[in-house]
Amino acid sequence: MDGYVHKVQYYETDKMGVVHHSNYIRWMEEARIYFLDEIGYPYEKLESIGIISPVVSVSFEYKHPAKFAEEVYINLKLKEYSGVKMAFEYVFTNKDGLIYGIGNSKHCFVDENGKPKSIKREYPMVHETMVKSIEM
Repeated sequence: MDGYVHKVQYYETDKMGVVHHSNYIRWMEEARIYFLDEIGYPYEKLESIGIISPVVSVSFEYKHPAKFAEEVYINLKLKEYSGVKMAFEYVFTNKDGLIYGIGNSKHCFVDENGKPKSIKREYPMVHETMVKSIEM
């Protein structure tokens, strides 16, 4: 999968002219949505068949500040997938490879009532696509 690209908006920066730390977490979500689109299972399609994947944990290690109008390349990899849980790694860089930071998120699968779901058992086509997408 090609990486997701986000152009830094002025409102995403602070008084020092750098991206506010909270935005990296938002961009992780944007990259996940892009990833799901790319593998043929847009999030809205998954939700329409009853699959919800809430964030269980999230972390981010800041390396270099991004600034207004810069393009941030987010290389996302599905690092783990079990059919019940999944984990992503995100590497944020500029076009020259300077690393802005590295993030991780973990998710589980639940139905609209919060009850755990087994994608492997209940949605074999989705499961096969996810397995093929590990570290694409």
